[in-house]
Amino acid sequence: MRLQSLTSSNLIWTNQSFSTKDETIRFLVEQLNSNGKLHSKEDFYQAVMERESLSATGLEGGLAIPHGKSSAVKEAAFAVATLEKPIAEWESVDESNQVELVMLLAIPDNEAGSTHLNLLAELMTRLADPAYKERLMQAKTSDQFFDALDFEEEKQEGNDQQTTKTILAITACPAGIAHTYMAAEALVRAGKELNVKVMVEKQGANGIEDRHSKKQITEADAVIFAADVAVKDQGRFSKLPRVTTSVATPLKNAKGILEEAIEKSNQSPKSSRDHQEIIEEDEEPESKSFKKEIKDSIMTGISYIIPIIVAGGMTLAFAVLVSQAFGLQDVYAEEGSWLWLFRQLGGSMLGTLMVPVLAAYMAYSIGDKPALGPGFAAGICANLIGSGFLGGMLGGILAGYIIKFLKKHVQTSGTFSGFVSFWLYPVVGTLSVGAIMLFVVGEPLAALNSGLISWLEGLSGGNAILLGVILGAMVSFDLGGPVNKAAYAFCIGAMASGNIMPYAAFASVKMVSAFAVTGATIIGKQYFTKPEQEVGKQTWLLGLAGITEGAIPFMINDPLRVIPSLVAGSAVTGGIVAYFGIGLNVPGAGIFSLALLQGQPLFTAASVWLGAALIGAFISMVLLIITRKNKLKKQSRTTSQAEESAQMETAVN
Repeated sequence: MRLQSLTSSNLIWTNQSFSTKDETIRFLVEQLNSNGKLHSKEDFYQAVMERESLSATGLEGGLAIPHGKSSAVKEAAFAVATLEKPIAEWESVDESNQVELVMLLAIPDNEAGSTHLNLLAELMTRLADPAYKERLMQAKTSDQFFDALDFEEEKQEGNDQQTTKTILAITACPAGIAHTYMAAEALVRAGKELNVKVMVEKQGANGIEDRHSKKQITEADAVIFAADVAVKDQGRFSKLPRVTTSVATPLKNAKGILEEAIEKSNQSPKSSRDHQEIIEEDEEPESKSFKKEIKDSIMTGISYIIPIIVAGGMTLAFAVLVSQAFGLQDVYAEEGSWLWLFRQLGGSMLGTLMVPVLAAYMAYSIGDKPALGPGFAAGICANLIGSGFLGGMLGGILAGYIIKFLKKHVQTSGTFSGFVSFWLYPVVGTLSVGAIMLFVVGEPLAALNSGLISWLEGLSGGNAILLGVILGAMVSFDLGGPVNKAAYAFCIGAMASGNIMPYAAFASVKMVSAFAVTGATIIGKQYFTKPEQEVGKQTWLLGLAGITEGAIPFMINDPLRVIPSLVAGSAVTGGIVAYFGIGLNVPGAGIFSLALLQGQPLFTAASVWLGAALIGAFISMVLLIITRKNKLKKQSRTTSQAEESAQMETAVN
């Protein structure tokens, strides 16, 4: 892609003085408009700022790439500003980023999935080269900057004849844009310095780009997996020595990674691999630490359940809100009615499909393709025994490690290799994880549920406030899991016996986790990842319908911090509702329960019930932000200490 085709010297401004991000963006929007690239500068500015509210557009190394996709754009273009004085307050992926180069991308709506991603990928690839970026920053005039955009070095022609090794690489990051391409460029650049031919396959937002061919794989000496998510189709590289690392590592030490790959290729030269049998599944990947393998597994599982949570939750919310807003509760409950079918669709995605998908792709991250079947089976078992997503996570990890064990200790080649990979591994894995989940985990969990319900029944009457506090904590402890279900069963039983307070507390608390997550990802968005921000934008809608599952990705990713944060606010909400004696004698949840509350005058009851949910959500939101901020600070200190230690070792050696 020629970058010059999407801009002009009139859209490039060097050595500018701006004090804020907003001032910079407004200036560049005005330049795009005055050069005839926009239908409406106000609408485009609004699109850019809406994108800014989603996640940081500042990256690292002084770079920021704000962008807007809008029908207000006539044709794709970008405007540039270099700054005399860096802007430190620009929200960035790297918190220490001092923005001095700003590229504002204007993309028409109909080119959002093509020009947008292609342009971002091209910019990330080029700007990963320090020499390229330095040429841009050294430009004194707009014409010099424009000329430098597509300037290409010629001095490296002929290097291919001197290469001694061929190394393949896969790069992939959760967002699939910035680090995916920057890591790829860093590896290619380091390969040129080491006279090594490096070919990189990018598994990013555009799908798989520059996919490695069978010929390239056959001729390669080693492969590098630089990824923070599960690499797709790993089986293609089963014969190659491999190096596994994070996607950010090549940005800091690409030469070191390549040298490690070269060393491994020397230990297993091509000549010793030429006559090996090619099997369908890959060999055991380079060993990871247990902690990293579990973390990668969780992140992979989360990435696959987020679309299910959003789609299922919104479908169920639609059915709940329509039934309560228009008095269609009878239609909602009538089997086979249109509203009942929507209710079943959304409920099945959350209650039936979500946990098996979570477990399956967690297992896949650990044991690769043969672990998918056992992973789905583990998730189904979690549903059968009522263990919720916590049971699904346990089952997914068990399934992954069972398959990993089988692949290590039950191996064959030739005629039976396909049988082992496609029959023995999944069947034995499914039977094994099924037996553990159903007959080892199931009975203790059932006993726990029965014990919880009996204990709650003993708290009724004079211990109403304590009961409300405990119910509130249980609702948000596992968001639809066995503890939540025990609280629900108790509330329904209490309602049938004439005690309507517990269900009112239950219904109010069900909004807390969703509201808290939305508030945290908006007010403290700099502490949350882009996927988390995207989920957080929608959880409040689920909360209005009394759906807690929207907070599950946050809980899975960081249970030790998120669970106490949500439980604390929820306990307060439950206690407040119980203190004022608010009651609800109709099963259901959501904002429209306001009109059905009892125990106080309607306005008072509604104010207390909704106010309690908002107070609890505020408490949980504050705790979510504080704990996440402390976690990031701790990680930053740990990283700095590790780097200092490495530098000391290098100095000593």
